[in-house]
Formats: sequence, C-alpha cells, structure tokens
Amino acid sequence: MRNNSMDKTSDIEIIPYQAVYQQAFKSLNLEWLERYNLLEQIDVDMLNDPERYILADGGCIFLARINNEIAGTAGIVKGEGNTCELVKMCVHPDHRSKGISKLLIEACIAKAKESGANRIILFSNHQLQAAQELYKQYGFNYVALEDSHFATADIKMELKI
Repeated sequence: MRNNSMDKTSDIEIIPYQAVYQQAFKSLNLEWLERYNLLEQIDVDMLNDPERYILADGGCIFLARINNEIAGTAGIVKGEGNTCELVKMCVHPDHRSKGISKLLIEACIAKAKESGANRIILFSNHQLQAAQELYKQYGFNYVALEDSHFATADIKMELKI
C-alpha cells in the first residue's frame, strides 16, 4: 500500500508521448503560456503538431500521469551538434508541489544524455521564477540570450552534461 504522505511521487507515472495525449499536452501548455501572456505562433505550431516540431528529428515528450490524468509535460528537441533544447515543461496548477517537475526534468536530462548530447539549453521568461529556480537546482546556468526562436524569451539557460 502506498502512503502518499511519505512519498508524494508514488502515484505519478512518467510516460512517453502518444498522439492520444495531444489535446492534454496542448491544453496544459496553453494554460501557462496564456496566463503569462507568452503565447506566440511557434508555441501554437508546437502544440498543434508536436510530432513535426518536437518528435520528428529524434526529440521526445514526457508526460506525467496521475490516475489516468495528464498532469505535466516536458520535451526535448534535438538541436545542432550535441545540443538538446528543453521545451514545453509544465505542471497543472492542481498538481504542483508533488515532485512532478523534478521527475519530468530528470527524464529529459536522462534522454538527452542517452542521445549523446553534451548540453541542454532552454529559453524562458523572467516571469517564470519557480521554473528558473528548478532549473538552477539541476545545474542550469544563465548564458547570453542568443538564437532564440521565441520572441517572448528574455532568458537562456544551459546545462553541460
């Protein structure tokens, strides 16, 4: 028997993306993008067609599932050389503080290492303070904002792996 008071992550499954979850992937990410007024066309494209924009070139998306409900998402896009980009990381507001974001980021880092990447980059916005704190916990550092495909990104971070 699982005791959730001792282990908050015991009922959380990290699963690979399947097309059947596209709407959940989209709605979870739209929630935070719209709340912070960060939604732009590249986001719409990624959310409407993750197979093309994230998965096609060897990327991946992980989903956090609790009792058959998708509670969080995170993806890795293969970049140039040995670089991956962390994208579309979010957790539904009702499921925050359960360790989901840590499970998702750990899955993404493991996948990037497995793919032969030696660094992971991400683009963010100064409004997303909790996300930045999480990234720092995992060793991401701020770097010069260059080569962003997101107009709303004003922060770039990097993790050397």
